[in-house]
Amino acid sequence: MAKDVHPPRGMRDFLPAEQLKRTQLLGWIRSTYMSHGFQEIETPALEDLDRLTSGQGGDNERLAFRVMKRGEELERSFEANTEANTEANSDNLADLGLRFDLTVPLTRYYATNRSKLPKVFKAIQAGPVWRAERPQKGRYRQFIQCDIDIIGESSILAEIDLLVSSLHALEVIGITNATIRVNHRELLANLLEDLGIPERGKPAAMIIIDKLDKISAEGVARELGEKFGNEVAENATSWLALLNANIETPTELQDIFAAVESKLGKGRLRFDPTLVRGMGYYTGTIFEIEHPESGLSIGGGGRYDGMVGRWLGEDVPAVGISIGFERVVELSNIERLIGTPSNLVLVLENDSPAVIAAALKLQPLLFEHGYSVRLELRPKKLNILLESLLEQGFTHFAQVSEDSVNMDALVIKSIGN
Repeated sequence: MAKDVHPPRGMRDFLPAEQLKRTQLLGWIRSTYMSHGFQEIETPALEDLDRLTSGQGGDNERLAFRVMKRGEELERSFEANTEANTEANSDNLADLGLRFDLTVPLTRYYATNRSKLPKVFKAIQAGPVWRAERPQKGRYRQFIQCDIDIIGESSILAEIDLLVSSLHALEVIGITNATIRVNHRELLANLLEDLGIPERGKPAAMIIIDKLDKISAEGVARELGEKFGNEVAENATSWLALLNANIETPTELQDIFAAVESKLGKGRLRFDPTLVRGMGYYTGTIFEIEHPESGLSIGGGGRYDGMVGRWLGEDVPAVGISIGFERVVELSNIERLIGTPSNLVLVLENDSPAVIAAALKLQPLLFEHGYSVRLELRPKKLNILLESLLEQGFTHFAQVSEDSVNMDALVIKSIGN
């Protein structure tokens, strides 16, 4: 009996019709970003493991897939562990890792190529990333990220550019009611001080506050109290009670809000003092894209001014945002956006040289009329072929014989009607 054969857990195959939709969506996002002056780059799937685990990737570092050393180098690592009487582990037997996001590779890329890049570099990256986490709904071990970043610009122009460009890209793919929550790491740090949380406890407190949508305000106050004492719990309860009231945008963010709203109207940005973003490398403005039909974030990012300097020895201002491509695919009505594709299947009567020659002569004529053209030999049961083609996204067909000398000789029919 044949066994079920599946891709690895958390990874997926895409059938042609679905892949066509994904390619089209990603192409629209890319072209929209390019229209805003961003330039596309590509970085390797693999990076040095010590770079991926340097402390810049936050909790994602522990999710990096390790790649073992190879050949003699791997043998020497085993021998060194044996001689030292230590147990071999993934980090001393591995030297490379699969990228878990596109930001860490970008900072390495910029450090490598800085002399060849403009002073203010506006980058697009789109490609797969890998994380060794437990697969669940909305979370995969391999997925596409689509990032834009601006390196070398310290003013709020960079944040404004990213926010406007991303909302435009979402609108182009039919997602018109997305909003972006915005906060600032300095505001968050001040808040934690006001709650009475010591400096060393701030990372743990941020993790607790970040769970607000999962455990409610009461749960956040309770966990903060368990960690830091009753006074912190009481302060947190009072603070969280005020969140239901209208919160004014703080001074640090007012200019960003004003500029984006002047372009796109009010309501596209929302100040959220509870927004944390888990990455420890954020130094300023942080943002997260939300949508009323998604229970998960569909994108996010922030300013990370200290990250590039880890490789260059001097800080360079940087800010970026990522669209969660897998989640926007589910939200976008791609059929409505694309409309009916102009594709045609030429069904050859047989495989004689005369019929094949007729089909090959017709094909470029059909290209000129905007069709994509697929050639198929007629099977015994034509309806089975047509049903299969319809499932794959093909909409029209025409039969070809040796007498099909021009387009007037073709009878183009709709598949399925």
